[in-house]
Amino acid sequence: MSPIPMTTQVLKTTPADRTSRNASAPRRVPPSPPGSFLMGHAGEMLRDPAQFLLQAHASYGDVVRLRLGPRVALALFHPDHIHHVLVKHRENYTKQARGYKKLRQVIGNGLVTSEGDFWLRQRRLMQPAFAPVRLAGFAAAIVTAAEQVAQSWELAARQGESIDAADEMMRLTMRIVGETLLGTDVTGDANEVGAALSFVLDEVSRRIHTPWDFREKLPLARNRRYKRSIERLNRSVQKIIVEHRAGTAGSGDLLTMMMAARDEETGTQMSDQQLRDEVMTFFLAGHETTAKALTWTFYLLSQHVEVRSRLEREVDAVLAGRSATAADLPKLVYAKQVIQESMRLYPPVWGIARMTAEEDQIGDVTIPAGAPVLLAQYVTHRHRGFWDNPEGFDPDRFLPERSEGRHPYAYFPFGAGPRICIGNHFALIESVLILATITSRWSLNLIPGRPVIPEARVTLRPKHGLFMAPERRSSRTSRSSGV
Repeated sequence: MSPIPMTTQVLKTTPADRTSRNASAPRRVPPSPPGSFLMGHAGEMLRDPAQFLLQAHASYGDVVRLRLGPRVALALFHPDHIHHVLVKHRENYTKQARGYKKLRQVIGNGLVTSEGDFWLRQRRLMQPAFAPVRLAGFAAAIVTAAEQVAQSWELAARQGESIDAADEMMRLTMRIVGETLLGTDVTGDANEVGAALSFVLDEVSRRIHTPWDFREKLPLARNRRYKRSIERLNRSVQKIIVEHRAGTAGSGDLLTMMMAARDEETGTQMSDQQLRDEVMTFFLAGHETTAKALTWTFYLLSQHVEVRSRLEREVDAVLAGRSATAADLPKLVYAKQVIQESMRLYPPVWGIARMTAEEDQIGDVTIPAGAPVLLAQYVTHRHRGFWDNPEGFDPDRFLPERSEGRHPYAYFPFGAGPRICIGNHFALIESVLILATITSRWSLNLIPGRPVIPEARVTLRPKHGLFMAPERRSSRTSRSSGV
């Protein structure tokens, strides 16, 4: 999600341009990892796609050919490829890829999945809601919600119990999205809605990487649960819309703005179906991704105590024991770097798919028309050609002097080009304020013996949750000083 002003200019290349370019360039068939006769690489992509693509890049280079059952896809890893697909020739790389078709079953034709003039109209409609002055006004609600979640850990800390940081961050960010963007209190439904959303995302990912669609139509228990989960999400969204229509929900939020807006040409307003699709999109994009970014941040901090100590010193100096405000954001420099580095190693959106409208060529590789193209933040963010010690956790790599000269598309956690996430600034503000608020009170320590396994589904999540022991920083300080 991103409130920066976006250009609406579309850079056009004609079929003749592409034919001329393709005819004059040498061509090669990209290398391909070994795969099964029937499924190709579908099994690896279903089990652990992020690690499989990371290993494929290490073994075969920046362009890798994949076979997913009957389909052939190309995985592209070089930052130049990211620029080519998402920016320079973006009109030729559509959202008709399999992943988006499956995602539309859940969120419909919202801002993430729509294209063309419809997408542009929706984007322009929502852009004012993410203006910097409005984002600053959300800070108090973000901090209050984070403080209340932090307070709720007191009992667990006293009793020596653990918390699931992944679940805690999910409920926290869902509440914040409800209050700030949708003007609605969703805390009462958070557990049920969160469970439904988690299952739906898992099933969408399974359907994306399973080559055979006929299984979706079988009377299987998993298919029935998928249908029930979507119906549960729809009921929650419909309730929010009805409350706004009746005037019983908040005002001044994104949903209220969308309801009041009229098309400049036709004078029509958004239908309930359009509203439903956008609300569902913000449920997903507005809380799931930020929750995962924070979850991985607390995991990394628990593994790198020197980084955590430096972050604590900054938070203590800036906040001096009081609640964070929007005015503190420019001073929380290291906190922002910690979030940025966390999203480099564990990008919540770990991969992006596109589909070519017409044949294209990248370097000496021909991209056929109708070919799926995979871009993987998880891999490009670890590209040894652009990152020193790519597996290391080093927030200082985002200092201006160390960022200077780095390829602008070596890091793209929010996407790139005009389709960059509309709320990326909101997500960063939210993440930094939550991180500072929790860090001022707690150290979260990983529970020994509980495996932390990244699982790349629609988002990148810890497969078994993230169980951590909350420790009051005042208690830790007293012990370390002998008090």
